[in-house]
Amino acid sequence: MYSFISGKVAEKNPAYVVIDNQGIGYLINITLNTFTAIGEQSEVKLHVHLAIREDAHVLYGFYTEEERSLFLQLITVSGVGCNTARLILSSLTVRETVDAISSNNIKAIQSVKGIGAKTAQRIIVDLHDKISKLNISEGEKTPVGYNTLKEEALSALMVLGFNRTSIEKILDKLMSQMENPNVEQLIKEALRLL
Repeated sequence: MYSFISGKVAEKNPAYVVIDNQGIGYLINITLNTFTAIGEQSEVKLHVHLAIREDAHVLYGFYTEEERSLFLQLITVSGVGCNTARLILSSLTVRETVDAISSNNIKAIQSVKGIGAKTAQRIIVDLHDKISKLNISEGEKTPVGYNTLKEEALSALMVLGFNRTSIEKILDKLMSQMENPNVEQLIKEALRLL
């Protein structure tokens, strides 16, 4: 229903922000990362998600589209509701969460208060393949765990009939050794080693 809400920051704390848009104050639940990103800005634009429950309509706001996309993926996991997803994105950055999921790092997800081993495993199992479709661009160097070059090379090699696990190990090794490789170089080197 809503894609974003922009306006003057009328009230702000680490849990929510009130945005005054044309005289209407929208109370929007936010993550700590969004709270930090807003900083001292007097006007802000937040990407929002409207959660409709039996007892309330609740807005969740995110400073970046990537954070909202990851939030929407997290709430598709059984046992992970909006508040749990918000807690995950308050404890870990978008990049850290994506890295933890793509590298099967259960301990990183378990480090979030209230997330047990089973929930962490479920998040990784459910989102491991979906996470590559998210376009995460926070200006950081793309780590080995999440890389579009790696994903492209991986899918090309899988089409050729190679095993995903062995391809991933080889691609991780190659990407740590090669400096600024392109997809063709990765595939050629991987084929040599497979």
